[in-house]
Amino acid sequence: MMDSKALATKIAGILDNKGATDIQILEVGHMTSITDFFVVASGRNVQSVHTLAEDLEDKLAEEDVLPRRKEGKNGARWIVLDYAHVIVHIFHPEERQYYNIERLWQDGTNQESFEEHN
Repeated sequence: MMDSKALATKIAGILDNKGATDIQILEVGHMTSITDFFVVASGRNVQSVHTLAEDLEDKLAEEDVLPRRKEGKNGARWIVLDYAHVIVHIFHPEERQYYNIERLWQDGTNQESFEEHN
């Protein structure tokens, strides 16, 4: 089993390869006991958000990494996949702008570097 930072980086890479945009990795373990990292990304539209979540689940399942919980797949405007030490938020652009969860969870020191390849 990989550590939480490696899993967050792997998730970001999978989402990047599938066309997600504005991918951010936030280390939040010092701010909450629920998880170590958030991976936040956007799809281009509702179908893209749904496809990104499905593809991510499929790729991680190949390595026996399964989410504990999934939320939002019916509406596909904000999908949350809970992988225990890493929680993934995949947003439709309008929802991401509206909820702006990065503002709530960034403290100026906790953004991990990740270079998108889109």
